Amino acid sequence: MQLKKENILIVDDDIHILELLHRHLQSWNYHTYKAVSVKEAVAILRDTSIDLLITDLKMPEVDGFELVKFVSEHYPKLPKLIVTGYPSVQDSLEAIKSGVVAYLTKPFTKSELKDAMDDALKKSKTVQDSNTQKKEHKDFYGDMIGASEKINEIFQIIDRVKNNKATVSVRGESGTGKELVARAIHYEGKFSKEPYIAVNCGAIPENLLESELFGYVKGAFTGADKNRDGFFQAANGGTIFLDEIGNASLNVQAKLLRALQEKEVVKVGAQKAEKVDVRIIAATNNNLKEMIQEGSFREDLFYRLTVVEIEVPPLRERKEDISMLAEKFLFKYGVEYKDRFVKMSPKALDVLMRYDWPGNIRELENIIQRAVIMCDRVVEVEHLPDSLKYNVNFSEEGLISLKEMEKRHIQHVLNATNNNKTQAAKILQIDRKTLREKLKE
Repeated sequence: MQLKKENILIVDDDIHILELLHRHLQSWNYHTYKAVSVKEAVAILRDTSIDLLITDLKMPEVDGFELVKFVSEHYPKLPKLIVTGYPSVQDSLEAIKSGVVAYLTKPFTKSELKDAMDDALKKSKTVQDSNTQKKEHKDFYGDMIGASEKINEIFQIIDRVKNNKATVSVRGESGTGKELVARAIHYEGKFSKEPYIAVNCGAIPENLLESELFGYVKGAFTGADKNRDGFFQAANGGTIFLDEIGNASLNVQAKLLRALQEKEVVKVGAQKAEKVDVRIIAATNNNLKEMIQEGSFREDLFYRLTVVEIEVPPLRERKEDISMLAEKFLFKYGVEYKDRFVKMSPKALDVLMRYDWPGNIRELENIIQRAVIMCDRVVEVEHLPDSLKYNVNFSEEGLISLKEMEKRHIQHVLNATNNNKTQAAKILQIDRKTLREKLKE
């Protein structure tokens, strides 16, 4: 069966690589255009309908990364495959933001080239189909990545608040990326050139939090040998992100309320207030409404902080984003530890999809980081922790007997070990004889 004659543009200043790619593509019945510079590539793009761009990154004069950005701006639906011998973390992460991109590290085999091309074309079709169904649906925002409906709703809220200084409350479990939301609001908006200060209220001792936030004057307490500004003064004109706001004492909460209402703060030991123009983004994984009932959080402050609320969903509720997040971390740690791009096998990805991720995105990143260190070029199931490989997902069909659950777990372990009964018995911590008897029941 012949492949469709799609138009492929190859850009590389190395003539030998250019000819090698050309021969491979011709053998697959693709129609190719060749360019040895970004300038030639742009000329071809303006006059020709191209279905896939394959480009090197390191080229003289104008590099390939500039070409990627140009294509993303002027031909956003055109898929891009980067072929490079000098991968870097920054380039890979920036390229992710520039659209649908696949990667190939030199040297590569013919089959690796074909897989990378298929990957780029497949991803492009998926995103285009998604965009046809959902208007204005984007899959990244700042350092946030995801195509699920829930994450897209967050992107839309960020669009609404990024250019004003309305107070924003971000709620979500630990590890869901609450600070990434705050950073996106600040750095993607018109105040991005102003200061951004992140403060973990839970990491600062209660007796020091007030002076750290609002500053102090000389002689305010033992050790205060000079006047000092706090985080609010440092963030003046920009954004202050208060993480774990539920840990703030009632005294600090009263001062935060004044900062919101009057746009002014008072240093510890001072009498005079100072004006500040700061957008506050507060985050917590606590239930502030329960804390209000207990008397440990001020109700008036709660309503001041929640002008706009953003609920960041746990990873188990946005599993369709796992493959994109995994790819981002594979790029990051593949380049950092291996000096090349690392991929993940479909079976390993399937294991990630079955897991419930109690630690959310932070846990996923840690597991990918470990897997990249343990693998060579491809992350396989064997490179994942046992807690994932042998995780039991309880059925949603209703309550079942302990015997049935045991039977299902044994079968799950056998499947994971390719029916190796010795290895399965070791994992189950029983002997082979007991395993045989349980299989007969």
